[in-house]
Amino acid sequence: MAMRPLVAAGIVALALTLGACQDGSTGGGIPLRALAPVPQKTLALMAQKGMSQNDPILIRTFKKEAELEVWKRGTNGQYALLKTFPICRWSGQLGPKTKQGDRQAPEGFYTVTPGQMNPNSSYYLSFDTGYPNAYDRANGRTGNYIMVHGTCSSSGCFAMTDESMGEIYALARDSFAGGQRAFQFQSYPFRMTAANIAKFRNDPNAPFWKNLKEGSDYFEALREEPRVGVCGTKYVFGGADAAAGSCTPKVEPQVAEKRERDNQEVAELIAKGVPATRLVYDDGSQNPVFRKNQTPANTLTFASLGKPEAELPVDPKDYAQHKLGDVSRPESLAAEREVEVDAKGRPVMMAAAAPIPTKAAAVNLARKGAAPAAKPEPIVAEPAKPARVLVADADGDSAAYKKVLGNLFSNGTPATPAADAATVPSAAAAEPIKLAAKAEPRHASSKPAPHAALASSKAKAATDDKAAKPALKAASAIPSPKTTGSTVPKN
Repeated sequence: MAMRPLVAAGIVALALTLGACQDGSTGGGIPLRALAPVPQKTLALMAQKGMSQNDPILIRTFKKEAELEVWKRGTNGQYALLKTFPICRWSGQLGPKTKQGDRQAPEGFYTVTPGQMNPNSSYYLSFDTGYPNAYDRANGRTGNYIMVHGTCSSSGCFAMTDESMGEIYALARDSFAGGQRAFQFQSYPFRMTAANIAKFRNDPNAPFWKNLKEGSDYFEALREEPRVGVCGTKYVFGGADAAAGSCTPKVEPQVAEKRERDNQEVAELIAKGVPATRLVYDDGSQNPVFRKNQTPANTLTFASLGKPEAELPVDPKDYAQHKLGDVSRPESLAAEREVEVDAKGRPVMMAAAAPIPTKAAAVNLARKGAAPAAKPEPIVAEPAKPARVLVADADGDSAAYKKVLGNLFSNGTPATPAADAATVPSAAAAEPIKLAAKAEPRHASSKPAPHAALASSKAKAATDDKAAKPALKAASAIPSPKTTGSTVPKN
């Protein structure tokens, strides 16, 4: 019996080393960083936009663009963009998180309560996204404790700089103090524009992304938080009927009009020959503002609803003094590869162009009675385009192209065909297309992938998801009727 406490302590110690975003929180009282006020510059921006410090918030993230947006709701019930923050690091590929250990940051619609805020995170500050939600569980997805946190290191989370995380944490804290009981966290692979939908139409995740776009359309058309429900294994979005579980919630006219416009634009882009592609990362990416090749003279502009946000020009020097900490897998940030795919999401490769006959070959043909080639005109002709060849065997199996490209697209999710007859003309979808990458793609797992060391030895052993562990008491600085006396995860 005397050994049981020691065994229990050993199990807890082991559990603290297993999470992707597990941070080895020290516990104890509320640290000063969790009580820091919203920066004066951001308060001035609120005043400029007619917002109150305690107005409710909503957060959206976009992997491809590596951006996190904080929106605030006004007295008219509509949300307006307050500020966009660059994401310092996210891991994995575009696509949802499906299982524990896949290094994927989740995609979907989540709810964050005061009890999910962690002021004692050793990744500076953090909040739990709420993965897995009802949709994830309905689709058999596993994992937990997926965070938005400080320190530029990710194994399935959204990693911000400490400075950015401190500001985001303060904005959420003040909204909870103003009476908001939970905020919606929307996570997307990319901005849900018609151009992106057309471009990624043949990705195996395209049906899931079109489902996410339904919620994005609701928010962007009405600037209201969509109610989210689950019907079978799909999201449904709308008002109270969607929240009540209706599989056919009412579609507001503004939302229907937006969808019709986007569908028309998608069809026009495909008709113009926009190729279907997939983006392949070694292991996620980060916002260009953190890239070494950026200079203070270069400026970036974050986007909102597909349009530049004029009030938020970004100068890299604004973030030059941000401490990134130990960046996870910096070697994997070198490049991303864009690969053209066929209607089933399979990569295609370029066949070599036919060689131009030499003078000796022309003479040889003439001796055999073939008509000599006409003397070329003294102009520079455009070289012939190489033929585009699908890399697959006769049965359409993916084994052949995997031999050439390697297990290029694996992210722990079984690939499924994503042809969509509703929006993709069959002729255009079936056309083989070329490889856009400059070099032959390779999968991230084809070489060792060391993770950069974190500050603590417990964090070094992190893999993807935090195992169960004792929770902290909820921060008294974040009041909530539902969470008084509740606990928060130590991440």
